[in-house]
Amino acid sequence: MLNPDGVYLGNYRCSLMGFDLNRHWLDPSPWVHPTLHGVKQLIVQMYNDPKTSLEFYIDIHAHSTMMNGFMYGNIFEDEERFQRQAIFPKLLCQNAEDFSYSSTSFNRDAVKAGTGRRFLGGLLDHTSYCYTLEVSFYSYIISGTTAAVPYTEEAYMKLGRNVARTFLDYYRLNPMVEKVAIPMPRLRKEKSPPYKHPLLRGPASNYPNGKGDKKSSVNHKDPSTPF
Repeated sequence: MLNPDGVYLGNYRCSLMGFDLNRHWLDPSPWVHPTLHGVKQLIVQMYNDPKTSLEFYIDIHAHSTMMNGFMYGNIFEDEERFQRQAIFPKLLCQNAEDFSYSSTSFNRDAVKAGTGRRFLGGLLDHTSYCYTLEVSFYSYIISGTTAAVPYTEEAYMKLGRNVARTFLDYYRLNPMVEKVAIPMPRLRKEKSPPYKHPLLRGPASNYPNGKGDKKSSVNHKDPSTPF
């Protein structure tokens, strides 16, 4: 929970000082954006710790116009990494009836450069996956139906439990189900891992996207090949 003061005042997006915190990950101020600054330092510390494997970052937000739960992911030049990040949302779609994979998209829009997903997707290496999980303020539609089902507090909590269950499936740790085949794309010959940015290494703004924003308008709905 990175915006406690703003939420206390009734804001759902802006902080106490009026900043949209999910646009200031490139260079958060310890005075103006203290929660971002602290979390970013923690993530960088974990990333630089050889004993820690930082594999997932998921930023959770409410969405004011779209329905259901869905995810945003990043675009990478490495095709295999680009395809592998589709696995978690696909598994979540199998576990949660209110999660929409068709609304999930992968983009590199310039307007989102300051988000946690975009910044950390450029900072962390090929073993880490960064997502934004968006959930509607209002309702969801179950696949195969047309009626909107209003979200309740229990429905939101159920989606959270399904996210946790998806991690069990992803790591094949769920003892309640058979070892189902996880939808893995066919991979090419393994490449050497890309260079790991040595933060503290220079200002964070030097690593916004890993490889730049040459395709800032690209928006891919499904990076994966058919499973």
